[in-house]
Amino acid sequence: MYDYDLLVVGSANADLVIDVERRPAAGETVLGGDLAVHPGGKGANQAVAAARLGAATALLARVGDDTHGRLLLGSLRAAGVDTVGVLVGGAPTGVALITVDPSGDNSIVVSPGANARLTPADVRAAGSLFHASRVVSAQLEIPLETVVEVVRQLPPDSRFVLNPSPPRPLPTEVLAACDPLIVNEHEARVILGEAGVSEEPADWAKLLLAKGPRSVVVTLGAQGALVCDASGVTRVEPVKVDTVDTTGAGDAFTAALAFGLGSGSSPAEASAYAARVGAAAVTRRGAQESYPTAQEVDAL
Repeated sequence: MYDYDLLVVGSANADLVIDVERRPAAGETVLGGDLAVHPGGKGANQAVAAARLGAATALLARVGDDTHGRLLLGSLRAAGVDTVGVLVGGAPTGVALITVDPSGDNSIVVSPGANARLTPADVRAAGSLFHASRVVSAQLEIPLETVVEVVRQLPPDSRFVLNPSPPRPLPTEVLAACDPLIVNEHEARVILGEAGVSEEPADWAKLLLAKGPRSVVVTLGAQGALVCDASGVTRVEPVKVDTVDTTGAGDAFTAALAFGLGSGSSPAEASAYAARVGAAAVTRRGAQESYPTAQEVDAL
């Protein structure tokens, strides 16, 4: 019935990465290592991560007609992602400027470029992709009105997964479609605003669920994750690994969770699998280059 296990609607960026001993303070200049250029962007990352796991995956995105755009298209195709929905032109390819410190933590500034030109009209024109997909995933590195249109184009029997990154207040229409809404601590606090006064992640999950999503997953890094739906809150235990680089790990988690849910796993089962995928990703440098195959996850 479905041609695709997962349709990702989102961003495609070139990641410009520099290693630093520490991230600079305001007004400060620090020396870093050699510049490395990698394919990235939350949408492209999720598509590649899912395809590496064996999911039949398509991406709806926009890149520039430039060197970075060609880099991204090559990476997507090499991973097995169907790029029929990747539009070319309109603006330069988006770029993410990333600094990585010795602990593996990163700071990121994104120049949206062509991502900002992915419009609601582009979503409407891709209706056949939506009807061919079991699960649809999105993020917020594309215009919010485009994400709203994604929700409006969802077929009745498809599932919508949203990672609201970078975070911003969400319309009720979008929240009500999320199954699940996937957030980290920072994203949870932004969406909850003054309502998120508790220091307990389980409280964040419950408060977020009360805002309308059908389910919520709160990722807690080295502390694992929480899954919250009408049946209550379930903790997902962390997977212990030596962290090298956390760039793109959240995207790997989201992709694996979406694929698992579409394959019939329960939210807790899919989240546990996603935690293993995310853990495997942080043991290698880069984003897309770090994503494991299903066999590598099984061996973890």
